[in-house]
Amino acid sequence: MSTNKRLERDIESTAASKLLVICVDRDDDVGRKAGIATPVVGRDSCINAAQRLALEDPEDADSNSIFYAVKTYEDLVSKGYNVEVAVVTGVEKRGVQADEKIVSEIRSILEKFSANGAVIVSDGEDDEMVIPVIQNVVPVVSVQRVVMQVSRTIEHSYAVFGKFLKMVVYDKTYSKFFLGVPGILLLIGGIGTVVGYTAEIFAVLVSILGGAFLIRAFDIDKSWSNWTKATPTGFIRIFALVTGIILILASVPAGIANIDSQLFENGLDFSQSLSNQIVVGQFLQGLFPFLWMGLGTISAGILISNWLNRKLKHISDVLRIIVLAAIYPTAAQFTNILTTNDSSFTLIPPLLAGAAITLISATLLFRRYRKRGGKLLTE
Repeated sequence: MSTNKRLERDIESTAASKLLVICVDRDDDVGRKAGIATPVVGRDSCINAAQRLALEDPEDADSNSIFYAVKTYEDLVSKGYNVEVAVVTGVEKRGVQADEKIVSEIRSILEKFSANGAVIVSDGEDDEMVIPVIQNVVPVVSVQRVVMQVSRTIEHSYAVFGKFLKMVVYDKTYSKFFLGVPGILLLIGGIGTVVGYTAEIFAVLVSILGGAFLIRAFDIDKSWSNWTKATPTGFIRIFALVTGIILILASVPAGIANIDSQLFENGLDFSQSLSNQIVVGQFLQGLFPFLWMGLGTISAGILISNWLNRKLKHISDVLRIIVLAAIYPTAAQFTNILTTNDSSFTLIPPLLAGAAITLISATLLFRRYRKRGGKLLTE
């Protein structure tokens, strides 16, 4: 079944009388590369946007998506439907901010063209992730995905492979991982072979490779660069992070020092101490204060940094510290149960009090920021 017939079938299965054909550009290539303010509404404006984007970046698939949206618009108009076409964009980092911007632009379009059905045009699954959010604003009657037809010749494959190699070698974003990590591994492996510590060097290589995978998988490098920017708030974040980590690390020796040494003088060995309730309780009693101070220091650093940057619009910055404080009595009572054999029911009062404090604080913060029009979600 052709795309046109499938689209007609989707429309006829609904009660939509006014349709809005929406081309979704979630990472804002139209704005970043072509410098066009969105939303772009109307056939001629969309064609102009697609042409400008194609001139700025001929390899960008979004220009073809816009042309596809215009063609879909013209096909529906020729069949007598009441239709408008538009291009909406998110932000470069995608995520929640991108979805909020797309919804805001669609609402502004609907104020002028009150469509009761939408046809979404996208070039991939990333753009289509925003469809459930759009569905809350206007019913989505059909989704049209643009699939590029490319040459599959050997010459094309060589060109793509050559471009990839050039990107890996000269683009520092990719060369750090694809060349830097293997280079370190090969260098260490060569030195290990020469000095004869093959087994030890192998363990080091595996550790480095595992660490590199973890850093890239969880964007630790990007998070660290954002945290350590040379700004007044950046220095506050660095101080809070380093101090917090030191306190968290100090919690382990504090926990060990809190264990009664007489327990070991009575013949208790290490393996037995791991299963001894009193030893575990005393260790946790010494550990928890420093651990909580470390987590609180990091959370306070985030809170102060956002406050100085006038970004204190997210309730999580405040709630993070409130929750830490609310959980501590329950954790402290748990250690008392281990060391003094108190009843487990003594956990209920601090647990209920912590839950009540968290619930009341969250409710008050939600109401406050709603009145001020602040954002309620973290980025």
